Amino acid sequence: MRRVVTDDLDALLEILPLYIREPLYQQSDHNELLEVILDLGRLPEARFPHRELVLNSSEVSQADIDYVVSRIGQFSGDNRAGINHTLHRISGIRNRNGYIIGLTCRVGRAVFGTVGMIQDLIESGKNVLLLGRPGIGKTTMLREVARVLADDFKKRVIVIDTSNEIAGDGDIPHPAIGHARRMQVAAPAEQHAVMIEAVENHMPEVIIIDEIGTELEAQAARTIAERGVQLVGTAHGNALENLIMNPTLSDLIGGVQTVTLGDEEARRRHTQKSVLERKAPPTFDMVVEIVDYYKVTVHPDVTEAVDALLHGRPPSAEVRSMDEDGEVKREATTSPIIWESKEGKEEKTPEKMLRFYLFGANRSRLEQVAREGRKELKIVADLRQADIFLTTRSYYRRKPQKIRDAEALGIPIYVLKSNNAAQMKHCLDALYPREAQSTYVHNLQRILAGRRGFNPNNRSMEPRGRRKSR
Repeated sequence: MRRVVTDDLDALLEILPLYIREPLYQQSDHNELLEVILDLGRLPEARFPHRELVLNSSEVSQADIDYVVSRIGQFSGDNRAGINHTLHRISGIRNRNGYIIGLTCRVGRAVFGTVGMIQDLIESGKNVLLLGRPGIGKTTMLREVARVLADDFKKRVIVIDTSNEIAGDGDIPHPAIGHARRMQVAAPAEQHAVMIEAVENHMPEVIIIDEIGTELEAQAARTIAERGVQLVGTAHGNALENLIMNPTLSDLIGGVQTVTLGDEEARRRHTQKSVLERKAPPTFDMVVEIVDYYKVTVHPDVTEAVDALLHGRPPSAEVRSMDEDGEVKREATTSPIIWESKEGKEEKTPEKMLRFYLFGANRSRLEQVAREGRKELKIVADLRQADIFLTTRSYYRRKPQKIRDAEALGIPIYVLKSNNAAQMKHCLDALYPREAQSTYVHNLQRILAGRRGFNPNNRSMEPRGRRKSR
């Protein structure tokens, strides 16, 4: 299947003031527009895949923002609105009094053809979870999954559409989901209830759900799966490992618990007595990590993949990509972590250098501590490239936007009690253990074991119930 893109771009540009709209049409690549940013008192900006553009030298006024707001649908409880019969999304920023003083006008596109990379997975009738960072194309792929299952396989498909993200604004669903039915969700907090209502009232064969993000939604997903309904959903996170470390969503892949082995069993396994085990069968049978629009990594057996990660073995996975002719290429791959050799001795591939995003933490001090401890790390400026988000307690308590973005991306957040070398050394010692096991497994054991030194809600390093530094 060849890729076809429809975006109704003119409908979005028509709601913008003329002095912003005209410079956009003058861009040779305006069809690749991602979003337009309008903030009160600042210059209007347009964002493209590889550049940002200031659209005019005049600052955005309140009249400009009111002009756009008057030409779109109503804002829901999560400050999102849309344009009737399109997939575009307009998100608002409000001041203390509730007035909208900023807008993010995001282009919504229906991309036909990318589902070919995972079509065999959804044909199998098994539950499939799509993982990826915001803006990577999870919802776009989910939209086409709904259409293919409803139109090509003639299944009864219901889309749970929070904020009208999947099927567009208005009461009539966008043609991109084909003959799939759509249930709207009045507020994000009600998403889990609508998921259960769909199963109980409308006899679906397939449920499509975007952005599973709370414990209640994870529980609702398990309930749906146990009733024999196929479930295809999405969640934030760059990789399967992020999902395991997320205490809110780990139930989607079976949950994780600490188990103490007997001496004989520990010697047989060549492990410590305290090990990690999966608690229950996973809700989703398969996990697809979306690398970009035309490349994914597939874990065809979540049970095997999670058990392998928890035991320090490389899980089996498959990288799939689609070329310009629509041909899907497949390549088997494994993760570079520690495993046991046939002789029972541990072998180790080179460890991945951890990438830190610092927010309030002293960079030069952290680098000095890393050099003294002979630990390799990299400081990144792009949050999406980070493996670890490091901040301080004073910053974390205020919960600024960057911290909320990190949580949405599923990046582990480590919180220093104070911005000193001792706390940084303690942090790096936890992330770079001396024991002969994978860094990933060791960190997860520290998080789960006793929950004493870690807060399960934010996966931070801040001790609970203690005043003195460890």
